[in-house]
Amino acid sequence: MNVSARSVFKPLRVLVVGQTPPPFGGQAVMIEALLRSSPQRVRYFHVRLRYSDDMDSVGKFAIGKVWVLFTTILRVWWARLRHRTPMLYYPPSGPNMVPVLRDIVFLCATRWLFKRTVFHYHAGGVSGFEEKLPPALRSLFRLAYRNASMAIRTAPQNPEDGKLLGAKRDVVVPNGIPDERGHVEERTAAPGAPLVILFTGVLIPSKGVRVLLEAFRQVVEQHGNARLELMGRWGDAVFQEECEAFVAHHALTGKVSFLGVKRDKEKLEHFAGCDIFCFPSHFEAESFGLVLLEAMQFAKPVVSTRWRGIPSVVEEGVNGFLLPVEDPAAVAHRLLQLIGDEGLRRQMGEAGRRIFAERFTLERFQHNMEAALLAAAEQH
Repeated sequence: MNVSARSVFKPLRVLVVGQTPPPFGGQAVMIEALLRSSPQRVRYFHVRLRYSDDMDSVGKFAIGKVWVLFTTILRVWWARLRHRTPMLYYPPSGPNMVPVLRDIVFLCATRWLFKRTVFHYHAGGVSGFEEKLPPALRSLFRLAYRNASMAIRTAPQNPEDGKLLGAKRDVVVPNGIPDERGHVEERTAAPGAPLVILFTGVLIPSKGVRVLLEAFRQVVEQHGNARLELMGRWGDAVFQEECEAFVAHHALTGKVSFLGVKRDKEKLEHFAGCDIFCFPSHFEAESFGLVLLEAMQFAKPVVSTRWRGIPSVVEEGVNGFLLPVEDPAAVAHRLLQLIGDEGLRRQMGEAGRRIFAERFTLERFQHNMEAALLAAAEQH
């Protein structure tokens, strides 16, 4: 490119409206990763959503959030004028009433300012929510969500929310994470020692926690030499009491550990120190499962489910096993198979590491996002 060509080149200016950590949910983590990139042809500006400072308040109504919504709209108006951003990037909510109503108000008040809107569906399923709204709100739902310039999904298996809501273009951009291998010590169980099975995520039924506890009970009953670690926050106190009572009733107290929330190096040490990662999720808004990548980067075999975008990350029989949702016996069977076969654990772990390095690095995600946004800007 000559000097004159460089002088007239103007990067695409995109206003990114979205949550960044805290809280440390997958969507917030990926938006932060997007903002930290340094693309050559796109320039990002950010208006941070501040509805929730912790995972306990995500998706729940609070009177203070009404004020946050109003001020966020004003901040977007100001950012649009100040930074002259023709494109709005926004992650629509999952299929839940409070976030959907918030989106309707926000998008109806802001989309008209922008030449193009790109929706990034980190959560899936909102396209089917219109019929659950009162008739008076359905026209506003369509005004808010329909006819985006582009819809981005994290996996081809996820709901086609963009297409169903009339997006002019629909693309798949897989998530990616930084490669942390080599930053912490990797460990596997010594000969004769119990293997560590790790779960990471919010401890709620739809993440598969109840399924995993029952599967682990069956593993122990069939003399599988293993320990189970569950890392993450509890969804609510009632479910916590139920799970702790299950562990006590089946004499699993010395074999099951609830680790709580771990961050940064401490979190990575648990991924690097497990032998098997198990994630039997059927979560309503699941779209990808970043925790799968966090295990795969350390060459850990994975047991998960055929649910939403998970099969885009876990290949059946290659880097792990994919099972029907809510099937503890199937989970137990595959866990026992891996516990009893060190060679299979190593083979699947190495395959997972290779898949991660080829498809799911942070650099690949950032490059693909730049390409997608440029494509959205160039379409007629």
